[in-house]
Amino acid sequence: MTAAVERPDAVAKAQGRFSYTADLWAPGMLWCVLVRSPHPHARLLRIDASPAYAVPGVHAVVTAADLPAEAYHGPVVADCPVLAADVVRFAGEAVAAVAAESPHAARLAAEAVHVEYEPLEASLDPEHAFAGAPLHPDGNIFRHLALRHGRPVQRRPDGSPVEEVVVEGLYDIEAQDQANPATDAALALPCADGGIELHASTQWPHADRDQVAQCIGLPPGSLRIMPTGVGGSSGTREDVGLLAVVAWLAARTGRPVKSVVERADAISVGGHRHAARMKYTHRADSNGRLLAVEAQIVLDGGAYATMSPEVVGRLAGCATGPYMVPHAVVDAWAVRTNNPPAGTMRGPGATQVCFAYEAQMDKLAAALGMDPVELRLRNALSQGTMLTTGQVLEGPAPAGELLRAVAEAPQPEGEPAPGLRRGTGYAVGLVPLLGIEGADDSAAATVRLDHGVVTVTCAAVEVGQGFTYLVRRIVHEVLGVPDAIVLPAGTALPSAGPPGVGRHTMLTASAVDQAARDIRNRLLAPVAAQYGMTAALLEVRDGRIVSYDGLVDLPAALITEGVEVAATAGACRARHTEPLDDAGQGDAYPAVAFAACRAVVDVDPDTGAVQVVDVTGAYDAGRVLDSTQALARVEGAVAMGIGLALTEDLAAARLHGPVAWAQPTSLDVPPVRVARWHEEPEPGVPLGAKGLSDAAVTPVPAAVAAAARNATGQELPSLPLRPRTVAGRRMGTGL
Repeated sequence: MTAAVERPDAVAKAQGRFSYTADLWAPGMLWCVLVRSPHPHARLLRIDASPAYAVPGVHAVVTAADLPAEAYHGPVVADCPVLAADVVRFAGEAVAAVAAESPHAARLAAEAVHVEYEPLEASLDPEHAFAGAPLHPDGNIFRHLALRHGRPVQRRPDGSPVEEVVVEGLYDIEAQDQANPATDAALALPCADGGIELHASTQWPHADRDQVAQCIGLPPGSLRIMPTGVGGSSGTREDVGLLAVVAWLAARTGRPVKSVVERADAISVGGHRHAARMKYTHRADSNGRLLAVEAQIVLDGGAYATMSPEVVGRLAGCATGPYMVPHAVVDAWAVRTNNPPAGTMRGPGATQVCFAYEAQMDKLAAALGMDPVELRLRNALSQGTMLTTGQVLEGPAPAGELLRAVAEAPQPEGEPAPGLRRGTGYAVGLVPLLGIEGADDSAAATVRLDHGVVTVTCAAVEVGQGFTYLVRRIVHEVLGVPDAIVLPAGTALPSAGPPGVGRHTMLTASAVDQAARDIRNRLLAPVAAQYGMTAALLEVRDGRIVSYDGLVDLPAALITEGVEVAATAGACRARHTEPLDDAGQGDAYPAVAFAACRAVVDVDPDTGAVQVVDVTGAYDAGRVLDSTQALARVEGAVAMGIGLALTEDLAAARLHGPVAWAQPTSLDVPPVRVARWHEEPEPGVPLGAKGLSDAAVTPVPAAVAAAARNATGQELPSLPLRPRTVAGRRMGTGL
């Protein structure tokens, strides 16, 4: 696409003038603060709200006893209470909430609520979930997937036995927080008809509406949700407990009620990337052909299910990597602990297992005396090959092409500073896109042209990913108008699903494109008839109507001014899929995207400090709809991957506060080079494009860790890379 429009929120966000949900205000507004448990596991004995009412300005205090019995929520399993009733299951779980005239009064009242706890033994290690006492009536296992694929390869085609080379490894990865620029916030407004209008940091208003309505005892039609200034998602925004509390308080008090989650609380309440422990065994023949992969993967799902069952389903197809594996035995569990609930951060499940299987591929290359790039190329998946879930890759699968592109890209210029060691590492990842295992993914959009002004209506939420910008670009390209108005999303429109895993790029943007093309074809038909041709032979380019042979060259305004017309693309649907069976087999993924990464690092062998000096990537984009936005998505993914690899330790942040959790800044992330955009349209996707962010982040931590291993010779089986480990010192406390 050619440059045409500017991203509408760019300047305001860069200058700090953009209004997020936390900036909203309403006349007569009350402030809500939640009372949170300091214990990771405790019996809730008594809550005395009377001291809170003694604080001037307090209007209401809500506990679980005030809510309907159905006040439980969860995107997959409704096992999470809006407010804990009998037991708290993680430190930071809400047990009550207050509404007061000012933030100060609300905080004082929240501190005044007297809560009696009986501390219970906390289960913080996910491996304890298998033999420990149940932490919840639903048990400790959210999902166990036992994948069994193929048969052992014991003999060569000539009948001779296969000589196996075997490598093993045990890998750990800590939880990572999304660190959105704006944390969760909500403003609830009571309506004259008894309903509630909820302005919230939501990524999927329809699902949130239905859950909140159930939790507070309202019909779904009486609750209207408007996404306002979300400020980032990256897989979070799935906990509707805050929304339910402010909506209930607004209904109770008859006043607008607002709540903003503080950064420290945001780290406590969850939604982050799953921490994982992964044991792998790889077997290959003497020529480097993979024979088998065995893996046991345990994800820490935290106290409640949230998206853990889906994450297990996603990682099933990624667990052995982008490689042809004749025989696979993979057991993956998501388990319950007394840690905060996990969520679906970019590349859910795929990023964790990529770190493990790529470390294994480097180990295997060393054992075989083979170049690690060559080993990967020898086993790379390609179009027509099969995942270990039994699904044939009918769409593009350019794992080998992407790896070659980064391997052949120029190395960074310059030498490391004296005393530093330079290392280079490679990784290739894959990630399932769209809804999986039978999810009904669809999107609709309406485009209206009214006397030269175009408006676009769809329910896709702009969470900072640039979707609104992309829609305006599409309309400009198709209709030749200078710009378009994208109306706010909300529950008054048909659902478009949540953002992430490519959904809005692949489906909603395609719906907008189809609706705009419908209008264009209708408007071009009379022009084409005048020249004895069909509308298909005309196109709108740079504000002009031109024909394939150049004989027609007219201003685009000829078909847009003075016209009133609208078109709706009713349902752009993802390809039908099916749930994985008891052996982890099935056609479960509508699409799969690949990415390759080469990382170059400089390591100080004395301190263990690691500096990333170069990241070069190649990406299975399907079709690049906008090069500037595509690079921005990749740059953000690389920054996120470097953070996971080097500095972001959520467990330490919970113990010592946000100050212990270091997110990369612009000084920590080198310029990102793209060796190749692999543009091969995805079948069944009208625009042919794939989502970039999930695939782009997946191989980055693995490549950075591989580069550090290359520089130091250390095994480095855990992320983030701790300086003591990188320097080869014995770990004491684990910090």
